[in-house]
Amino acid sequence: MSVNDMTASAYLAQPENGGPGVLVLHAWWGLNPFFKQVCNRLASEGFTALAPDLYQGHIAQTIEEAEGLRYLEQDNVELLEQIVQAGLRRLASLTGERLGVMGFSMGTYWSMIAAANDPKVKAVVLFYGTAGVDFKKVDAAVQGHFAENDPYESPEGVDAMADEMKAAEVEVSFHTYPGTSHWFMEDDRPEYNQSAAEAAWERTFEFLKMNLA
Repeated sequence: MSVNDMTASAYLAQPENGGPGVLVLHAWWGLNPFFKQVCNRLASEGFTALAPDLYQGHIAQTIEEAEGLRYLEQDNVELLEQIVQAGLRRLASLTGERLGVMGFSMGTYWSMIAAANDPKVKAVVLFYGTAGVDFKKVDAAVQGHFAENDPYESPEGVDAMADEMKAAEVEVSFHTYPGTSHWFMEDDRPEYNQSAAEAAWERTFEFLKMNLA
């Protein structure tokens, strides 16, 4: 993808006959194999999935390494927003003007920024992350999947975001999974919870098909 005078890398997975576009925004680990697998799984369900590399090649394996990479986001906010916008434009060129966005942890913030800034975004799926934006600008349904025991996101914070969205007349459906912790979707993490992840996937596919058809 072209972003200003640079080329930003991304991972694309497409079903044979095409399908609605979903932008996948990775967690603070970078665009590791798991998030490429997310794209592949979306493609197997009939979606065209694109995951831009917000960190442009940098990958963290541990929490300590990921914390060390946080400067890539903090020092490059404008660039990351441009990469997300470029990803949406690329998806629209492939699939049409009705798009979904799926964000994991750090990626949830960028998912809501995308929804607030781009009216083509009609469905947003958030995994264990919250974001504060002007929800009155969001013209998308929002589904959230949250952990019961999360050191990064409190139940009060999740509830507050849901209340703000509802006050802004955003269609909201949030789910909390008992016995889970942050990153419960990611099968390369020790926090992975297979039963919760499969339930979340099932809800996600139903939600995306309903809102992007």
